[in-house]
Amino acid sequence: MSNRDRELTRTLAADLLRIGAVALRPNEPFTWASGRKAPVYCDNRLTLSYPDVRLMITEGLLAHTEANFYEAVDVIAGTATAGIPQAALLAERLDLPMAYVRGQAKGHGKENRIEGRIEPGQRVIVIEDLISTGGSSLSAAEAVRGAGAEPVAVFSIFTYGFEVAQRAFDAAGIRLVTLTDFDTLIGVAVETGSLTDEEVLILLNWRADAAAWSRVHGGA
Repeated sequence: MSNRDRELTRTLAADLLRIGAVALRPNEPFTWASGRKAPVYCDNRLTLSYPDVRLMITEGLLAHTEANFYEAVDVIAGTATAGIPQAALLAERLDLPMAYVRGQAKGHGKENRIEGRIEPGQRVIVIEDLISTGGSSLSAAEAVRGAGAEPVAVFSIFTYGFEVAQRAFDAAGIRLVTLTDFDTLIGVAVETGSLTDEEVLILLNWRADAAAWSRVHGGA
């Protein structure tokens, strides 16, 4: 990782905490939509309301694209709905076509799952806001493959760093690029005095086995 990437990773982690896009509550767990309990909650849609953070994310996505994929991408595709804004911003900067991928095909009309145009043989970067297990992002990437195109990478703002996610991306043969991550965020929170050693241990225990942690704390 370059010094520029390290600086972005740390600065973005600090900003996600500052604006509440990622919230840590080790002693009062959140309830996720799945019914699971977790000591962390991520809502990166909040970044859209902060021009400085929004610009940092766009610049980070742009830098990774130019450094690693500039000659190998034809379309930027966002996941619906959270990945759409960043996909649009990145596509605009690159002067590339943009599309988005629904969680499931529409039940009417042409029953599209991909909105916009992705042609067979095109190389596509998929934009996501958050990587948890990786399931929804990889489903979008497989939809791109189903259209005859090649998903060269999935870009995300933040990842919890679950091993199951990295294994899933490796098995699918799709590169995962994230701007910042859970470990960096914890490190920043410790440096600013926002977390105690005991709270760090709670967060790391959750990340090690989120399903078991949830059950112990009364979640699904």
